[in-house]
Amino acid sequence: MARRVVLAFLFVTVVLSMAMVFLAPAAVGSGSAKYTVTAVDFRFKNLPARVAPGTHTFTLVNRGKSPHDLKLAGKKTKVLKNGERATLKVTLKKGTYAFLCTVPGHAALGMKGKLVVR
Repeated sequence: MARRVVLAFLFVTVVLSMAMVFLAPAAVGSGSAKYTVTAVDFRFKNLPARVAPGTHTFTLVNRGKSPHDLKLAGKKTKVLKNGERATLKVTLKKGTYAFLCTVPGHAALGMKGKLVVR
């Protein structure tokens, strides 16, 4: 009888432990992440449309024939030649942020957009 009680207790403990692991909500943390964004003539590739609040690192790689840069949240990379890369680290709060290439005429050709932070 005592053995059955111990086995039942162990079974219930294991089942409850597994339920806590699989059913518990994900921990809420910062939205910190790293992204590699490719600049081509005349658009950005792989720049997310939506991110969580936090500190994010964007590495811009220029694969276009023209020089390009990235401006986001008041910070800007240097202007890059083909094959060059630069990193932009920004802390984003909830809201909507405009991004663009500041090389004259490039934003008008499509190198701009909005990043939503939620």
